[in-house]
Amino acid sequence: MTAPVVGQIPPGVVTLEDHARHAQTVLDANAWAYFSGGAGDEITVRANRSAWDSLQLLPRVLQPLAGGHTRVELLGRTLAHPILLAPVAYQRMAHPDGELASAYAAAALGAGMVLSTQSSVAMETIATCAGTDCANGPFYFQLYLQHDRGFTRELVQRAEHAGFEALVLTVDAPTNGARDRERRAGFRLPPGISAVNLAGLPPAPALQPGQSALFDGLLKHAPTWDDIAWLQTQTRLPILLKGVLHPDDARQAARLGAAGVIVSNHGGRTLDTTPATAHMLPRIVEAVDGQIPVLVDGGIRRGTDVLKAIALGASAVLVGRPYVYGLANAGAVGVAHVLRLLRDELEIAMALCGCATLAQASPALIFKPT
Repeated sequence: MTAPVVGQIPPGVVTLEDHARHAQTVLDANAWAYFSGGAGDEITVRANRSAWDSLQLLPRVLQPLAGGHTRVELLGRTLAHPILLAPVAYQRMAHPDGELASAYAAAALGAGMVLSTQSSVAMETIATCAGTDCANGPFYFQLYLQHDRGFTRELVQRAEHAGFEALVLTVDAPTNGARDRERRAGFRLPPGISAVNLAGLPPAPALQPGQSALFDGLLKHAPTWDDIAWLQTQTRLPILLKGVLHPDDARQAARLGAAGVIVSNHGGRTLDTTPATAHMLPRIVEAVDGQIPVLVDGGIRRGTDVLKAIALGASAVLVGRPYVYGLANAGAVGVAHVLRLLRDELEIAMALCGCATLAQASPALIFKPT
């Protein structure tokens, strides 16, 4: 394993949106369409962002703030802050170091990282970045259930052996969305980039004449609630369900013993016109009623967004596109810069809202005009 290439933050890049604008000049059209695009008319992509903007913070003044911190508890670990890297596939399209650079940045900044099943760097290589330092954030493995259960079992065993601390099962993507931007760009994986963790996956059974490639093929193997119960018998790791938007699904997850749920609409990449995650977060928190932790992703671009999420009941947040843009701009240094910006902005927002700790951030912090 080689150390990641040391990059340099481009001049004038001081926000996550700056990273996005600069990344568009760095990435080719193929990679930009994949990382930045969404499903359909990208209504949900835009809604995720505007929903956080629509929430207003109502600060308190003259509160004691000395000794404050951003620490949170999650799955038995104390995290330095509540910001995790969401699973994003094929990161070597953004930078030669790919997921390895992101992992080094996460470890250096005390951030959790969720590694995609479709990582372009092997999970065993990424796991070495976690090390034994408790200051490092946790490393989780995101799982797509495969059509071959034996292969899925092997993936899970590999993740356990490598030292990943939890499985994050994506449940909202039994099929890809209709991603118009990718289709216009003629998206193809570049030579030498693949989902290396899936090497050796047996081919799916052949379709019979007249059968639907979607309903008789892909969806025949799509996960159900029964598969959650099966997965729990295959691993000692806690399992979080990623892609929960409906309160009934959140309640079912809690009943089945899931370790947590992630409120997510897949960054607007699967079903367009779904509700923004910021709007669904309070409903999911209410549904699980403290039984399991709730995390959220989708559209988070500022430290104020992180504070709003915590105030609405989230235990932690995940960011996806922003850190890939940082990766494209400056490798591991760019990812670290994105994490540092978010944490610094979170601390500033906490101080200006009178919160010495995130435990003090409650729904009362969110102003709702009458």
